[in-house]
Amino acid sequence: MKILFIVYHGFSEVSGISKKIHYQVKGLRQNGHEVHLCYYDFDSRGHRCRYVDDSVIADYGTGKLAALRQRFDYGVIYDYCKRRGIQMAYARSFQNATPQLIRLFKRLKALGVKCVMEIPTYPYDCEFTGLGFKERMKLRIDKMFRHELARQMEAIVTFSEAEQIFGQKTIKISNGVDFDAVPIHNYHASDNTLNLIGVAEVHFWHGFDRVIAGIGEYYRNNRHTRNVVFHIVGGVWKTEMHGSMHAPGYAELIEKYGIAEHVVFHGQLFGKDLDDVFNKSAFAIGSLARHRSGITTIKTLKNREYATRGIPFIYSEHDPDFEYQPYIVKAPADESPIDIGKIIEFVEHFDMKPEDIRKSVEHLSWKRQMQMVVDAISHSQR
Repeated sequence: MKILFIVYHGFSEVSGISKKIHYQVKGLRQNGHEVHLCYYDFDSRGHRCRYVDDSVIADYGTGKLAALRQRFDYGVIYDYCKRRGIQMAYARSFQNATPQLIRLFKRLKALGVKCVMEIPTYPYDCEFTGLGFKERMKLRIDKMFRHELARQMEAIVTFSEAEQIFGQKTIKISNGVDFDAVPIHNYHASDNTLNLIGVAEVHFWHGFDRVIAGIGEYYRNNRHTRNVVFHIVGGVWKTEMHGSMHAPGYAELIEKYGIAEHVVFHGQLFGKDLDDVFNKSAFAIGSLARHRSGITTIKTLKNREYATRGIPFIYSEHDPDFEYQPYIVKAPADESPIDIGKIIEFVEHFDMKPEDIRKSVEHLSWKRQMQMVVDAISHSQR
């Protein structure tokens, strides 16, 4: 099948989202499909351009007019699909429903192209709470047109358990993993220190403040048996460091409990540097506050990456792929500090091999997950 994978932004080598998109494209290609990647970015001259497979299909130039044009000119995507005989369009939602986007998919539908839209996180409205005027206006526009945009699709691809989203039927898949890109966990114990690792571009729904508060309470009770260090890998927004409407700031909690030596901010790490922090860590931290953004069930990418690496982990949402696995700890979906003593007890009695954890998620490869979408669309009736 000839597939156009549509993204409304560019890519970054340090972005987990960028990596995920490329893994999804790779998964489709592994199933024998001809896949082309359409995206929007700046060229070396600073021109705003729309690309397909690194070839410019529209150069909008520079300045405010160029910025406006790229938001309304989707005709080039239609022309490309018609010219190349594209059979399926897979679009990744950017919370950007507009009349122009509706028109694009309406025209593609009339052309015989089967269109699906992936909504990475659902529901997502609460993620805009507390953001600036520009972002809140973006959501308001999206709310006005997203139901009509959904009607142009064959289905909505979701990582939730929702049967319908915006009135459209869903195709439920899991976030996948690229096994070639994730090395196996090679844990090296370090004296009496229990190292914990959390990897994310940190937002309020990750709830890492609950771990910091948990470490603070652990040391406050004076009955600690292990030295505990929490390693945070990835960018941390200022609102998370210094407090937001959702939670106390990390810096505030660290000062309150006097635990500066027990929380390490590494920033973004890659390759061997990232592996080194993983390999000295016995336990990983998933999302602990999805309830803050109104989500109860989600199949996060991070849980799958931890399992593929072969490290046990904790999370608080409902994730159907992991609820009864022996290598996870469930945290309550509330604002309570994480019980560090419970994690210590779990780690000290845990003896499952990383290879066995990894085997438990072999069915979650991007190759399998993306083929589920193609199969569902191939059998759908208009």
